[in-house]
Formats: sequence, structure tokens, C-alpha cells
Amino acid sequence: MAQPHAAQNTPGSSGVKPDAPVVIDISERQPEPKTLRCAVVGVGRMGRNHAKKYKVLRGVKLVGVVDADAERREDAAELHGCAAFASVEDLIKSGVDAVTIATPTVHHLAAAEPLLNAGVACLIEKPLAATVEEAQRLADLSKRTGTVLMVGHIERFNPAVVALQKAQAADIAQGGRGIVPRFIEVHRVSPMTFRSVDVSVVMDMMIHDLDVVLMLMGGAEPTKVEASGVAVLTEHEDVCNARLTFDLPQGRCVATITASRLALKTERKVRIVGENGYVSIDFAKKAGVLIRRTANEVQMHAIREELRKGTDLSSLDYHKLVAMEELKMGEADQLETEITAFLDAVRSGTTPAIDAQAGFANVRTAQRIMDEARRDWR
Repeated sequence: MAQPHAAQNTPGSSGVKPDAPVVIDISERQPEPKTLRCAVVGVGRMGRNHAKKYKVLRGVKLVGVVDADAERREDAAELHGCAAFASVEDLIKSGVDAVTIATPTVHHLAAAEPLLNAGVACLIEKPLAATVEEAQRLADLSKRTGTVLMVGHIERFNPAVVALQKAQAADIAQGGRGIVPRFIEVHRVSPMTFRSVDVSVVMDMMIHDLDVVLMLMGGAEPTKVEASGVAVLTEHEDVCNARLTFDLPQGRCVATITASRLALKTERKVRIVGENGYVSIDFAKKAGVLIRRTANEVQMHAIREELRKGTDLSSLDYHKLVAMEELKMGEADQLETEITAFLDAVRSGTTPAIDAQAGFANVRTAQRIMDEARRDWR
């Protein structure tokens, strides 16, 4: 049989003979990633979503699930075609590289401790732990063992948040400062779902926004925390408003965050006001707009001049005066993006997108808010 050969290019020809076999150059192909043996500990609603992703991701083998409930773990194992384990210790014995921990928060430490000690990378669903002390133990353990630990704050992977970060990076790369926040306003409210009622709305819902706000602050924790919260249906805050003050080298920023699980509608929005721009993001719609001061400087200057003259501008349409740009975003699956970022950190041994220290800062800030909210409780 004749051996395949590359066609020779000649002037005026297509470069391929009519019956010549086409040789595909595989030198540019991406190498197959190392197959990671993965598992999920805790297969309730969120845990099953993680298992589903591990089942289909390239370079991943879902080896098993762990759950204290025998029927639930067996059902999940049958659904995803993997093994069912009664304990984390049994999972470790089977051989595993990376694990999602999606148990109730109070069990995060107990589940993660043996895994981290065994060198198994952990993606722990938010929040990192139920208490500041437990969060610190996990952060210390990850550092001591050198084992990758990432916290599943999924809003970091919201396409709108990713688009904002890219816009900021592009502006800075061109010599700008990006949006320097001076005031941040966040609302995350929804009707009661009767899930996670064993914890405060601060740890259940507001924690998402604390992570985003602290990220915008470069990881710095607030210098001052003020809060008010009310327990209505549960024994914990069902509604809470927090005012966080950050004193940073670039100046002061104040963030107000409202979370409620007793609202009559669902709203998840953040507005960022800076000295050089404004951003509005709708987490639920995965949409956002950006208004840059530089893009509006000419018309704003003209308006200020007219106002100084006392000109009646009441007939002007303000919306037409402002140059807005839609944040450019893709249709990425947030959970898949989060898990992929985790597995990339496992393969490379690099610090994950949301490491244990970031998770600890979020828990400590949440605890400060709850302490302030309960100061006058009777």
C-alpha cells in the first residue's frame, strides 16, 4: 500500500492532487489533559449538578460519590455510572485526585480534613465553613499540606462579572485606571425557598456578593462593618442590610448589601459608582452596562456649562446624553467554568481562582455582619 504523503504546492495550483490522500498535521493539536479521578461528597441538589459536570468533562473520570444517606448515594451512583461510597475514607482508599464537597456547610470541615491530609484537591461549595475558626483551620491545612483548595463562589464566574474584569484589564493595559469604586450597591432578594433555613441569609445568599465585593476591593476586608438584620420565619436573619467601609490606598469605598429570602420577587443586581465610571450588572440576566467618564466627558462638560448659565434643560432626554456600552459576554455555563478553573489549578499546581484565604475572608466578613446585626437582638 502506498504511504500517505504531503501534497506539494506549486504556483497556480490548489496544492492538492485530485486523488492524493490528505495528511492532517497533528503537531498543533492540544495534548490530551491528564485524566483526573474525581468524586463528589454530598449528592443533594448541588452535588448532583457537580457530578453531572464531572461525568462529561474532558480529561475527567467520575469515580464515585459519597453521601451519608444510602439511598441517595446509590441513586446518584446509578444515575452517573460510578461507585457509591459510605465514607470519605473509603473514597480515599479507592484512589481519587480531586473532589467537590457539597455537603451542608456544618460538615465541610469534617469532609475536607481527611481529603486535604491525603493530598486530594478540594472544591468546597460556598461558604468555606460554618465558622471563622473552621475556615481558618481549612485555610491552614491547605497551606500546610500544599493541597489545592478552592471555594465555590459561583458568581465570580458569572459572564457579566467576567466581562467586567476583562473590561477593567483592557482599560488598565491601555494606560487607564479602570473603574475605581467609591460606592457599591447590591441587592439579592427572593421569595422563601425553604432551603438552607438552618443558617442566616448572610451565609446563604449575601455570601455570594461579599465575595464579589471583596474581589473588587483587591481581597481587602472592610475596616468598618455596620448591619441590621431581622429573623422572621427562622431563628436566623431572614433579611439583612450591611454597610461596609473600605479604606484603601486609592481611597475610601462604601458598599451597601441587602439580602432577603422573604421578598415577593427575585432580584440580583450590583451597581458600582466610581469617580471615573459606572457599572450596572444583573446577575440573574447575566447582563451589564458600563458608562465610562472619558467617553462622556465632552457632553458632560457642555451640560455643566449650560447649567452654570441657568439654561432650562428640562426638555433634554438624559438617556440620550449618556454613552453606554454593553458588557461583552459569552454564554458560558457558570458551574462548568468554575469546575474547569478548579481542575486547571489541580493540574498545574497553581493557586486557584478563589483560594482558601479568599474563602476565609468572606466567612470572617459574614460573621462580622451577623455579629453587628444581632447586637441589639432581644
